[in-house]
Amino acid sequence: MGSFKGHVLPGTLFLLVGVWHVWSALLRYASNPDLYRVRVWNPVPGFDGKLKYLELYVVVIGGFIDLCIELLYSTHLKFFVDGVLNPSHMNNFEHSGMLLMFFLFGLVTLLNEKSRFVRLPEEALCLVAAMAFCVEYLLFYFHSTTHKGLEGYYHIILVLLIGLCILSTTAGAVLTTSFPVDMCSGIAITLQGLWFYQTAFTLYGPMMPDGCELKETMMVMCHSKESEVRGEFLANFQLFSMVLGVLAGVVGLYCFAAAKYGRSDLGSSNAVHVGLAQD
Repeated sequence: MGSFKGHVLPGTLFLLVGVWHVWSALLRYASNPDLYRVRVWNPVPGFDGKLKYLELYVVVIGGFIDLCIELLYSTHLKFFVDGVLNPSHMNNFEHSGMLLMFFLFGLVTLLNEKSRFVRLPEEALCLVAAMAFCVEYLLFYFHSTTHKGLEGYYHIILVLLIGLCILSTTAGAVLTTSFPVDMCSGIAITLQGLWFYQTAFTLYGPMMPDGCELKETMMVMCHSKESEVRGEFLANFQLFSMVLGVLAGVVGLYCFAAAKYGRSDLGSSNAVHVGLAQD
């Protein structure tokens, strides 16, 4: 995925799923916090149920398309050279393995919802999702493509965000009624999608830091150590801005959800409890 499009496509998938996860969790909590439960996916309401499984279709179809691009298009079907895996496309094979896991997660979840042959509880589906994130983490951490310098710094941040996805998704299998855990999972997926976008625009787009450039070999080189350090400071600021922006967006969405879909009896109930506590 060492290209602009190679980062934007998975970033779009993660961003769409993450934002929908955040909004759905906020809506369900604002509507009825007492019955809240962690969900690894969220149905789309309305349209006579025709779009109920839209999120899962996005994961399955989007993952399959990206898988085909990495495994078939990028490799030009040259899988083997002299009887061994083509060393020139090892990164494509690794990305394909990661995308295959997300495709399988979406497929298993879809079969779990629409067929009688697969019957897994929500906790098990959370663990399946966590396994997909684990594969993504390992593939990026032990990447055959050696990321050095500024490029390596951006990928370290990406690995940390993937680790947060693993922790929050795994916690969802244990703390099945925890709104903060479910919200953390949605935020982590959203941040991962945004960071794919940020990496694309910074390393392969118009936001390249001064003193650094993208070579013809698709490697990012900085002219001096000072330029590389400035680029890393810029990455820190970009990450901080994203976290701050996402948190502000979550607060705004919650205020909107609570005002429009919140139960009026919850407010009066809370007021009674406050009055009893004061007495």
